[in-house]
Parts: sequence; C-alpha cells; structure tokens
Amino acid sequence: MTATREMRNLAHRLLIYEAGAGKTSESMGSPIMRVYQKLHQCLSEFVGTPGFQSLAYRALTLAREDAPFLRKARITADGSLQGMDDIEAQFDMDKDPEGDGGIIFIARLLGLLRLFLGEALTQSLLRNAWPGEVFDDHNSTYGRTA
Repeated sequence: MTATREMRNLAHRLLIYEAGAGKTSESMGSPIMRVYQKLHQCLSEFVGTPGFQSLAYRALTLAREDAPFLRKARITADGSLQGMDDIEAQFDMDKDPEGDGGIIFIARLLGLLRLFLGEALTQSLLRNAWPGEVFDDHNSTYGRTA
C-alpha cells in the first residue's frame, strides 16, 4: 500500500509553500522540518504528544516501504523528527514528488490523519496550520470550492 497520489500532491504543495516561506521570512530549517513541525504543533494540541508520536511513527514505518533510505529517520518520545539531514538535502521543489522521501513521509502522515480523523477534521486542522494560501487549488480535495 503506497501513499496516494492525492496525498503526495498535497505534501508536495505544503513543502513548496514552506520552501518559499523560508526564503521570505525568518523561518529556520528545511521545508520538510517546517511542515512536520507545523503538523506536530497543531496535532499535539488535538491528540496530545503521545497521539501525535504514534501517528508519526506509523507514518514513518509506512513511508519506509516506499523509501527504504528513511530508515535513518527517527521519531522521538516527544514526537520530534530526527535523522532527516540526508533526506532534507535531497528535497527539490521542482522534482517529481513520486520518489522524494520527505514527500513520501509527509504524504503518509497526511493519509493517516485523513484515515483516523476524517476528511473534514483533517482539512480544518490543515487550514489552521496553513491559512488559505496552500489550499487555493480548486481541483484539490483540500482546495476551496467555487
């Protein structure tokens, strides 16, 4: 079972947005880490740190099926992500999202959120973390409707 194209596209859009935000603001870290940290923050408030840690761990385990080089990455007890240095260096926002380990991992995490929380709640949480800008694509499940 692989991450769906829809979730990969959404993950790719979030990473592109964060890559752009990192160039124009004081945001530090890679786009992958900024997306992960935003998800960590908004979801920990909702499901608690242990709940988020469990989801992130499962997402990483599933992502390793598609990207075995993610084996270096670890989810700590507080839900932090470690060991992504090599993977972060590979992120290219113009790259096809099919083979990028960071995209695969974020897509798996988004897919689990949708599975366990449902589409409406997942959409609401994502819109709180990324108000509007990322979701302007009308063809996206998470885009605005006309």
